[in-house]
Amino acid sequence: MSAGIAEALAEAMGAEVTDLARVLGGDLNDAFAATLADGRRVFVKTSATALPGTYRAEADGLLWLAEPEALGVPAVLAVVDPAGSEAPGPRLLALELIDAGHLDAAGEAALGRGLAQLHAAGASGFGAAHPVRFGALVVPNDEAADWPAFYVERRLEPLARAARDRGALDERGARDIARVCARMHQLAGPPEPPARLHGDLWGGNVLADRGGRPYLVDPAAHGGHREVDLAMLRLFGGPSASCFDAYAEAHPLAEGHEERVGLWQLFPLLVHAVLFGGSYGASAARTAARYV
Repeated sequence: MSAGIAEALAEAMGAEVTDLARVLGGDLNDAFAATLADGRRVFVKTSATALPGTYRAEADGLLWLAEPEALGVPAVLAVVDPAGSEAPGPRLLALELIDAGHLDAAGEAALGRGLAQLHAAGASGFGAAHPVRFGALVVPNDEAADWPAFYVERRLEPLARAARDRGALDERGARDIARVCARMHQLAGPPEPPARLHGDLWGGNVLADRGGRPYLVDPAAHGGHREVDLAMLRLFGGPSASCFDAYAEAHPLAEGHEERVGLWQLFPLLVHAVLFGGSYGASAARTAARYV
């Protein structure tokens, strides 16, 4: 596989690949650090099971997040993502390689301020032109009239069905999520304009360069409610309170936002239930029960 990746990367980048080393890249992709004959160093992500359009959508999301110049985003260098499902050769995304550093207290505060600026850059509506892909899981992203409708129809309802079908969500949990969906306009808080969201902002998708500057990677970018990014960032061991304090100072949150954290965490919990099973479905069910 590595030989095929090197060949496809060389063609896309216009330079021979002199070294290709596997690196950590998450649960759903294989990742490599490549060195080109002209001295450039490139981060490459690929997967033998990537659906057509997966890397093109991610590249578009990175470019969209980079537009406000609010936070670091790796530069998109090349996309190899043929449209046909039977297209030969690997699909891959080549990005600027970020030499990893440490996100200290100053970096966490910069992350909070940068997220506030990114969200304030806004979006044309609630949704995006392309679906969200998490490996083989495709989640609809078509725009909806308002945020509660989008969150119910494009997130909770399809994911709860998929988790139930997989056996990762029991009937009681599915019923409670349906009850939450029925109350979403009451639960979602004051209406807000669509924010420019990363969309999959758990702590592992925030990097720091050697100077401590925060970078966002692996987006599922779309227009949505800004509290969703912040809620996800708190779910799997994210940054300290200094990040959220800096955000609130730059872009204060609406009253009741703390009570809505679990509501927005239902989305990533259900994604994990569909992809990985385990205890994620039970966690989603317990969270939903708090809002019934």
